[in-house]
Amino acid sequence: MADNGPLLSLEGVTKRFGSLVVADAVTLDLPRGQALGIIGPNGAGKSTLLNLIAGNLAPDQGQIRLNGRDVTGTSLTQRCRMGMGRAFQIPQTFSQLTVFETLLVAASQGRGISESEAAEDCVSILERTGLLDRANQVSGSLNLLQRKRLELARALATGPDLLLLDEIAGGLTEAECTSLVATIKELHAGGTTIVWIEHVLHALNSVVERLIVLDFGRVIQDGPPDTVMASREVQEIYLGIEA
Repeated sequence: MADNGPLLSLEGVTKRFGSLVVADAVTLDLPRGQALGIIGPNGAGKSTLLNLIAGNLAPDQGQIRLNGRDVTGTSLTQRCRMGMGRAFQIPQTFSQLTVFETLLVAASQGRGISESEAAEDCVSILERTGLLDRANQVSGSLNLLQRKRLELARALATGPDLLLLDEIAGGLTEAECTSLVATIKELHAGGTTIVWIEHVLHALNSVVERLIVLDFGRVIQDGPPDTVMASREVQEIYLGIEA
């Protein structure tokens, strides 16, 4: 059961690969309903941090809490059952299954419920993500935008309290990106809590109300997007990168 504190808390989370520190005592609290964006140059530690939150990696030091519970030592699967869902940069879809079947599998495995129990919610998720008319189409035949939408829908089917987005806008055209971002905005407006790593900064900043910047594994800025992007330190990091 959720408590009244932050949905997600990281306290002193540190990860090293040999002598390289890729997460350097990261500490943050994420309130329920907030959309948090994470940015930084290549090699800053963004994917590592998301993997630590999701359970793909274990920290060397520090603590991670979800809904007030210490999940530091739990697996990716356990965290999914506890309310953490993730959409990957490269869609993790089952190419031979239909769109609807993909959601049923995600819901049954992610929540530990039967497919019949999950069916109604899966239909609702397909509607929310703009895929209802593709429900019976084989996943492998979808175009990139549709696969990105399915990746988002698959994560939602696990019933997450916290949705992790890993460069979900990557590879899309401007029009496709605008379309997908509109869907993410609607999800967030409906109360979904989000942690989003993204290189497409205009897409990210149109959704999130908070931005943190990583550099060499350290959080160097944390605040409203406009304030963070106006920082001279951040502008220097992104020198030559169109925001």
